[in-house]
Amino acid sequence: MSALLLDHVAIATPDLDQGAAPYVALGLHPEGPDEEVPGQGVRVRAFQVGDTLIELLMPTRPDSPIATFLAKKGPGLHHTAYRVADLPAEMARLSADGARFLAPEPAPGRAGTQVAFLHPKWGQGTLIELVQHPAPVGPAAQEQEVSRH
Repeated sequence: MSALLLDHVAIATPDLDQGAAPYVALGLHPEGPDEEVPGQGVRVRAFQVGDTLIELLMPTRPDSPIATFLAKKGPGLHHTAYRVADLPAEMARLSADGARFLAPEPAPGRAGTQVAFLHPKWGQGTLIELVQHPAPVGPAAQEQEVSRH
């Protein structure tokens, strides 16, 4: 694997406005409108901090993983996410080394990404997400991707 980049840190919250208050007080502004990720059962509000995002995750249904997390542990750090260039290849490589994933295939994530979660037992009690961003298309998209780094 090449050098990892921290893509985002995800914070579980029962209310996006309440969860956002500390980050707004720090002078951060949401990077765009909130986004719903139906497959994960969450609504996401993201704040750009350098090359990394802080993602606030609010459940949109009572059976979502975030709703379960909030019921067990309350608001707080949910997972860390790392950017990879080829998610299926990384999943195969890590699986061959004994890693356990929560699902066998990548799933749709926020902003057109594909994501996969490693089992927290494999991560020594930490939920780890791998994220593959869509390939840039055209010169404007390439400039946007370069400016994010």
